[in-house]
Amino acid sequence: MRRYAYALTRNHASADDLVQDTLERALTRWTLRGADLRPWLFAVLRNLFLDGARARQRRPGHKPLDDRHPGPGRPPEQDGAMLGRDMLDSFAGLSEEHRSVLLLVAVEGLSYAAAAQALGVPTGTVMSRLSRAREQFRRLLDGEVARPHGGDRSTLRRVK
Repeated sequence: MRRYAYALTRNHASADDLVQDTLERALTRWTLRGADLRPWLFAVLRNLFLDGARARQRRPGHKPLDDRHPGPGRPPEQDGAMLGRDMLDSFAGLSEEHRSVLLLVAVEGLSYAAAAQALGVPTGTVMSRLSRAREQFRRLLDGEVARPHGGDRSTLRRVK
């Protein structure tokens, strides 16, 4: 759960808070859980994240410090770090539905059925979203589509 929360928030402290809030919510609503506990917990975590994102949109103005952009005096990042940054930026360029399904299936290893249960959508929807998410992610990494959050930083090209 912590890995999924970090992938959503991209901040360790926020991810820890989100997991704690998820567990608190799960314990207070224990009787509402389904037969399969893991997808239910992921659904609770995702819903809490979305609620928080909506609340932040209503009251903009606070921008968290981003520790990925080094200040003066630090040595330049190496190719591996740049590739990791490009991947995170490309991942952030995906829609919320695509990020969620990609994280649940590819990172967390949930089955299509469990991911569908966690997201509250049919299994076929998970499969089609996953296919579109992978294709969009590949296009973002290859530079075929401009990243909304990428700015004007240079990117590494993938050589086949």
